[in-house]
Amino acid sequence: MTSIFSLPRVSRRAIKVWRRNLDVFLKTWKVNFFPPFIEALLYLTAIGLGIGTYVGAIDGVPYITYIAPAILAITVMNSAFFECTYGSYVRMYYQKSFDAIIATPLSIEDVIAGELLWGATRSVISVTIMLPVLVAFGVISLPFSLLAIPLAFLAGLMFAGLAMCITSITPSIDTLNYPSFLFITPMMLFSGTFFPLSVLPLVIQYVALAIFPLTHLVALMRMATLPSAGSLLALNLIWILAATVIFCVISINLMRRRLIV
Repeated sequence: MTSIFSLPRVSRRAIKVWRRNLDVFLKTWKVNFFPPFIEALLYLTAIGLGIGTYVGAIDGVPYITYIAPAILAITVMNSAFFECTYGSYVRMYYQKSFDAIIATPLSIEDVIAGELLWGATRSVISVTIMLPVLVAFGVISLPFSLLAIPLAFLAGLMFAGLAMCITSITPSIDTLNYPSFLFITPMMLFSGTFFPLSVLPLVIQYVALAIFPLTHLVALMRMATLPSAGSLLALNLIWILAATVIFCVISINLMRRRLIV
């Protein structure tokens, strides 16, 4: 049996799966466009302008400016994660899209790689929609903020790989609620998003840096959009690169095991 750490054989035909998902997305683009646009407005208004009036400057920047990069990071995580959990599970189990595609010359590895690329693309689309809103509020700096777009693809691929690992072992769509509430929500709260990690107990800081992918993405987003040079820039980037490779390789191999009966 192939190890879950074995490098999968993925061909250029994976792009056809990505294109199939893009075509479906474009048919309902009006529905898909507004959620990230409204989400940015809600976060900035309710938390940035609302709670922010009671919070002083953090690290020398206004609170609304402090949370703006975190909003982008959370969007990257949610877009890729939910696309490759609920979205991929529906395509695999209910719509039987995977079965239909595998009946063509495309391999299982191509299908899953295409799904991962699409999850990363969803993150890029969401961030691209949110950037003009943040620029309009004057909470991010141009042109450095444009670095958030390629960063969204890389981190989106990481979260897509993580999500696909979960999809590969989940027995039903209902059980996808567990990682959403037990991992994604705590990660959103304790990754240096709405307050600095330094205010948390030291043990939680270590857990956030060692286990939570969002911690490193938030740090990189802040460096890109404020901009500021972080002392852990290399560590953050290496962590995300390593996690992306590991999650994607494992997810493809696990999905192969699930789909081959």
